[in-house]
Amino acid sequence: MFVNIALIFIGIFLLLKGANFLVDGASNIAHKFKISEIVIGLTIVSIGTSLPELIVSLTSSLKNYSDITIGNVIGSNISNLFLILGVCSIIRPLKFKDKTIKIEIPLVIFLTALFFILANNGEQKIISRFEGSILLIFCILFILYNIIVAEKNIKSNLYKKDREIALENALLKSSLKIIIGIVLLKYGGDFTVDNISELAIKLGISGKIVSITILSFSTSLPELITSIVAVLKKEIDMAIGNVMGSNVFNIVLIIGVTAIIRPIEYLTEYNNDIIVFLIGMIVLLLIPYINKNKQITKLAGIGYVASYLIYIISLIYINVW
Repeated sequence: MFVNIALIFIGIFLLLKGANFLVDGASNIAHKFKISEIVIGLTIVSIGTSLPELIVSLTSSLKNYSDITIGNVIGSNISNLFLILGVCSIIRPLKFKDKTIKIEIPLVIFLTALFFILANNGEQKIISRFEGSILLIFCILFILYNIIVAEKNIKSNLYKKDREIALENALLKSSLKIIIGIVLLKYGGDFTVDNISELAIKLGISGKIVSITILSFSTSLPELITSIVAVLKKEIDMAIGNVMGSNVFNIVLIIGVTAIIRPIEYLTEYNNDIIVFLIGMIVLLLIPYINKNKQITKLAGIGYVASYLIYIISLIYINVW
């Protein structure tokens, strides 16, 4: 059992390193071909932080572990909302912008509700290729929306001369990084999924519990670290945007791509977890209207973190003991 746990963490480490290599390599090549930094940030980098979840979901789906596929996405979103946003607001109260209140938070709620409807549609609870395509279309629209908004706010020159010179001979190195990243992601996904399934069998529990607890927390570490650093640097919009963007991509990109490659069998026991997430998002939507400063206060942050801990403990207690 301890060997399985160790291998899970090794697999997660390989996933995180693989994602870093792939994002760095792809970003450098994009710069080389003079692709806008805004486009890079909103596509390569933002999707790159969701790569660990994407690889785990794809691997588990191809190996017919649908409970891990869904648990990974729902668990990551719950971690992003309750844990990451909660911890960040404890460090420093998070002030919302009108765009976040009126567009981004409602969008996450809408897409989560859409996912819930698609998953529970029909007698056979399966997310089909067609339904995956619907989610992927929303993914493309979300990327285009962010690029349009970001381009309007550009005030500085996107291409620094020294940056171009430094990248002049970096094409081979960047390509090598991409190859290494893909290899690490592949083996990281195999290590993680295989050992989660073995651990679940040994403990006599479903893959859902392991994926929602250990796996989702671990694959959310990039978002956690990024958001904490952003808050410490007083980049509040980046911290909130990181969480909202990750939640959107987890649903529309990961579920969408995975379902297109292979339809996902959905277990209705996940409905309660989705409802927990939706309640958290609705509360988040109401906070700016309740607080005249439009902030998530430290007290609200403590409430979110406490809710996360209670949720995880109750989940483990009900399903293990």
